[in-house]
Amino acid sequence: MQNKVIFITGASSGIGLATAEYLCKKGCRVYGTSRKPVQNNLSFTLLPMEVTDPKSIRAAINRVIESEQRIDVLINNAGMGITGPVEETPYEAMQQVFNVNFFGAIEVMKAVLPQMRKQRSGLIINITSIAGYMGLPFRGIYSASKGALELVTEAMRMEVRSFGIQITNLAPGDFATNIAAGRYTTVLENKSVYADNYQKSLNLMNAHVDQGEDPERMARRIEKILQDQSPKIHYKEGTFIQKFSIVLKRILPDTWYEKMLMNHYKL
Repeated sequence: MQNKVIFITGASSGIGLATAEYLCKKGCRVYGTSRKPVQNNLSFTLLPMEVTDPKSIRAAINRVIESEQRIDVLINNAGMGITGPVEETPYEAMQQVFNVNFFGAIEVMKAVLPQMRKQRSGLIINITSIAGYMGLPFRGIYSASKGALELVTEAMRMEVRSFGIQITNLAPGDFATNIAAGRYTTVLENKSVYADNYQKSLNLMNAHVDQGEDPERMARRIEKILQDQSPKIHYKEGTFIQKFSIVLKRILPDTWYEKMLMNHYKL
């Protein structure tokens, strides 16, 4: 752990900020990114980077390599939330969420891989979501973007193993972050047929975030992954019921699981 060079995207708030500060205390050399960085009493260096801009990504990573001559760990944490009925969600909003949560994460991985290959070592942790294991009503696009990142991680993990590089997923449940403030919330059409059910689901989502876990819990889980010589493919972090919901999806008939979700969201 001591002196590991760690690059964390989306480190200005929430899980990214908590992880960056925590790992600094453990002796790591941490670089975080933000679209609009403000270096206010931070223990780590916060760099400007736009996760949807490959040139911006390469510039931030090159700056770290010039300073440290290596990158030991990439934590792909930058993400964007989105809610709304799929039918009424604008194409541009759906595309933006995939650009951040999926394509952006891939571009950051592509940018660090040459350096990690040169080192013959490196670890990439993709922060996905427990929501990526199931299609959640009025969060379908978010679920799809995180589920897609889970699958591409599985593929890339096998592609880069011979270079001494490891890739893993860490899927959080609900944590007390500002994701609700930054997410895209679909504005419904006038007299939308989805209005009542969407509002009920939105209220429940907001309550889950408000009552979410401390982001430092994710930081501690990441520390354990860094100490693991052979990281697993998938990790989950959240309440028992959040993690157990993934088990239930595997063992229950599809229609039973769907009914359980609909009861939960009062649909």
